Amino acid sequence: MRALVTGADGFIGSQLVLSLLEAGYEVRAMVLYQSAGTAGWLDSFPTEIRSQVEIIPGDIRDAGRVSACVAGADVVFHLAALISIPYSYQSPESFVDVNIRGTLQVLEAARQHGTTRVIVVSSSEVYGTAQYVPIDEGHPLQPQSPYSASKIGAESLALSYWHTWQVPVTVVRPFNAYGPRQSVRAFIPAVIVQLLQQGSTIRLGRLDTQRDYTYVTDTAEGLIRLAACEAACGQVVNIATGVSWTMAALAAWLISYLRPDAQIEQDPALIRPHGSEVLHLQGSADRLRALTGWSPAILPPEGLQRTADWYADPAHLAWYAHGGFRY
Repeated sequence: MRALVTGADGFIGSQLVLSLLEAGYEVRAMVLYQSAGTAGWLDSFPTEIRSQVEIIPGDIRDAGRVSACVAGADVVFHLAALISIPYSYQSPESFVDVNIRGTLQVLEAARQHGTTRVIVVSSSEVYGTAQYVPIDEGHPLQPQSPYSASKIGAESLALSYWHTWQVPVTVVRPFNAYGPRQSVRAFIPAVIVQLLQQGSTIRLGRLDTQRDYTYVTDTAEGLIRLAACEAACGQVVNIATGVSWTMAALAAWLISYLRPDAQIEQDPALIRPHGSEVLHLQGSADRLRALTGWSPAILPPEGLQRTADWYADPAHLAWYAHGGFRY
């Protein structure tokens, strides 16, 4: 099987590339073109692994480039997107352009080439603050940021290609993935890197919000299983553990593990606008389990320990000391 991963240079995308190789796929990776010729986290792979991946730089909004990448692929995993919620407050047009128009190019290329499966990766942020928990796929959608609005738009476009042209699409809503190689824009690596680099005081935003954290290898496994599940075509499917953690509880665990003397200082600049803050996300994976038999293999605190240990490696921490990858 030949797989294309868009956004393969990012956190989840790079792990998906590794998981696909382990599963025996031939992998083509579309990465954002950089004038320096870099390929994000794929550059950190050992040579013997990186050499197995066909890496193609480009822009997800470029119809011709996307078509060339999709051609010959049996399955397309579409992860390329702008993902920073704070940045979406500053540049909403960019999020519409990349996340919706980019998804259109993937869907149209898949339609033209007769691609066997298309997995469009969305986000649990489309649900907004939970109206009930656990959140199933029938939960109302609430666009509480330009980012989540762009993901809702991309989802709707994907499902329209299923209904109109029977393009075999599955929309996947992962709840908060975490693990090695995640950007410090996310909460868990932000806590870890501050504890490792800055010492006794760390700066964080709100600590009362709750999230359902899924270890990144489990997220990748869910995506791969859905790609092999014909019954998932035309459906929306969560990837979640069904357990939520407050930011306070996560920070407390990481502090106890890495630096017990550390104190938290709240930084108002890290707090979302009031109406945009998603207070509680806790997902149901019942549909995914029924379709594929998936269940999470790594839960906190094991996943937190694995993640903290990865960042504590001096070679890895050095990347973040110089600003870190922002993928």
